[in-house]
Amino acid sequence: MLPAPSQVRSSPFSRRHFLRTIGLGGLGSITLATPRWLSTADKSVVPPQKPIRSAGDQAMADRVRQEFLHAWNGYKQFAWGHDQLRPLSKSYHDWYAAPLYLTQVDALDTMILMGLNAEAASTREFIVHNLTFDRDIYVKNFEITIRVLGGLLSSYQLSGDKRLLELAQDLGNRLLPVFNSPTGMPYVNVNLRSGAVRGEQTNPAEVGTLLVEFGALSKLTGNPAYYDKAKRAVVELYNRRSSIGLVGAGINIRTGAWTDPASFIGGGIDSYYEYLLKCWLLFGDSDCERMWQSSIEAVNKYVADDGPAGLWYGEVNMNTGARVGTIFGSLDAFFPGTLALSGDLDRARRLEESCFKMWTAFGVEPQELDYSRMKIAYDGYPLQPEIIESAFYLYRFTNDSRYLDMGHTFFDSLVKYCRTDIAYAALKNVETKEKKDEMESYFLAETLKYLYLLFAPPATLDLTQVVFNTEAHPIRRNW
Repeated sequence: MLPAPSQVRSSPFSRRHFLRTIGLGGLGSITLATPRWLSTADKSVVPPQKPIRSAGDQAMADRVRQEFLHAWNGYKQFAWGHDQLRPLSKSYHDWYAAPLYLTQVDALDTMILMGLNAEAASTREFIVHNLTFDRDIYVKNFEITIRVLGGLLSSYQLSGDKRLLELAQDLGNRLLPVFNSPTGMPYVNVNLRSGAVRGEQTNPAEVGTLLVEFGALSKLTGNPAYYDKAKRAVVELYNRRSSIGLVGAGINIRTGAWTDPASFIGGGIDSYYEYLLKCWLLFGDSDCERMWQSSIEAVNKYVADDGPAGLWYGEVNMNTGARVGTIFGSLDAFFPGTLALSGDLDRARRLEESCFKMWTAFGVEPQELDYSRMKIAYDGYPLQPEIIESAFYLYRFTNDSRYLDMGHTFFDSLVKYCRTDIAYAALKNVETKEKKDEMESYFLAETLKYLYLLFAPPATLDLTQVVFNTEAHPIRRNW
């Protein structure tokens, strides 16, 4: 059984990163406007550049592909047909009583983008013949949406295999009951067979990180219900922001009352902001544009901490803006990429430099850092991708080799400290480099995908035509 968010947050560090550590857990009015970063007429947002690639870049892309195969083959040998690999014990772990093949679904579009055609084809056939959502299990809506629904939709668009879309629609239908709350904000968990729901205590990320996937499902199936329900959820959350424009870390979806006034950009809030921007870009949704613009203004005004030590984003009280913490972590490192995608390259560059400082200070970034003292607040590293994701965006938008250099550092650190004889392992402690018996599916879906795309030819994925969901599943604007 999954712990409730209130239980998870009982540990001193969990509020900001529990989404990754527990691992479980009106369409008719929308006009598909051209996103601003696709319009050369709008100089306030820099359009994507076309980086110049060298033979060295291609060699690095090939090395990343080989490391993907190393990890993937370890999964195949010791955990095939299960949710994820335990790389130290050479065993497997399933999230629920029945496996949902999380690693296979999450990694499929990475294989396609890497040109691993035989592996992708055989994995796709396994998925369509074996994956069923007719299971009497409670699943965590947020994680299943971003990993499984997002993975199926992306792989459908990349492969054209309509069986993947059929699976996605079946899953979407089974997840819809989460929105049947008094506020329209989703319950945390849903039973895939009965539609029963539970979990009233949630956070902005779990409420606001659904519209990319449910919206894409609406566009691809012609059923507006998915878009409408996910859109209502994020609007209801936004409408409960404080008078200074911030959201808190916890909210009750039945009453709409805030349960935690801490405001920051890390885990529990992070992808709420990410999706306000991305849903504007993906769907041309003017409401999302408005919500993004007002939200980022408030975040930059109150949460940003710009001082002699560089640009960071800390923690403040959502109602007053008073600073209550100076914690920044591996999940927060998505924000330079989001800033770059929005056109704010100055802040994006400066924040990525802070993130890189966090990585190089210990050889691998800690999950949480007190940046005011440069002291570790939580010492694990679960193979997270966010800092690499941001380097990818910044290189695509600036063509600055600084971000390739960062990519080399990230790759070398992963190989040196996290590689095992069969795959890759998370770190329990970034100072001692002690490994943990865990390789989350997002290592294949995100970390190695962004690292590969950083060095691969730009034509591998046209960033002007896709928007990544928060699990790095590219969704094309081809409806």
